[in-house]
Amino acid sequence: MKNSLKTVIVTGASKGIGKSMAETFADNGYNVLINYNSSHDEALKLYESLIDKGRSVRTFKADVSKRNEVDSMIDFCYKEFNGIDILINNAGIAETKLFIDISEQDWDKMMDINLKGVFNCTQSVLRHMISQKSGKIINISSIWGIVGASCESHYSASKAAIIGLTKSLAKELGPSNIQVNSIAPGVIKTDMLSEYSEDDLNALKEDTPLLRLGTPKDISSCALFLASDAADFITGQIISPNGGFVI
Repeated sequence: MKNSLKTVIVTGASKGIGKSMAETFADNGYNVLINYNSSHDEALKLYESLIDKGRSVRTFKADVSKRNEVDSMIDFCYKEFNGIDILINNAGIAETKLFIDISEQDWDKMMDINLKGVFNCTQSVLRHMISQKSGKIINISSIWGIVGASCESHYSASKAAIIGLTKSLAKELGPSNIQVNSIAPGVIKTDMLSEYSEDDLNALKEDTPLLRLGTPKDISSCALFLASDAADFITGQIISPNGGFVI
């Protein structure tokens, strides 16, 4: 018998935006599968904190760039919760480099995690969503996937590809009652900003009409809405919580 709670998989859920999503969905009555790869300690700490609050959560270690690990994760989630309703493709990496200095290895790693990871997780979960004629897929892109970022061309390219994939899948999966949308966050206060100086961060704030950087909660709240019944008629859209940084 299917679990009465809806189930969400959040990839890259041990830190930053992914962690906030796991917490937000768990606090709002969802079964949550916390995916992680290298950040075992952070994932365990998150899991324990949510279990202590009485939330319905599990963890699963999987490199999203490896299809066999992804398939195992999807199968585990389905068996644990007797269903999968929402997939949030959040796992990703970033890197700042001049284009001329990007190695083939740098490029391949970026695409393997940021783009192939979305392909692997989405195709694997669709084995269940298409047959059940329902589901929601939320792909995390970036404002740099919309406008491009200097010295982050491989990152920007991977995030732009996610936007194209989102729009294409929304058209293809609509007849199966599966909504596919993308969130393109602006500048969000996470570990990805650790290499920025205080002056750089202040400059980014000044360039944002709302005069602040975003928080992981700003993004997880958007994801919670897109996953809800209130968003059943929204598909193929790119929603960008960015404080007006990109308009």
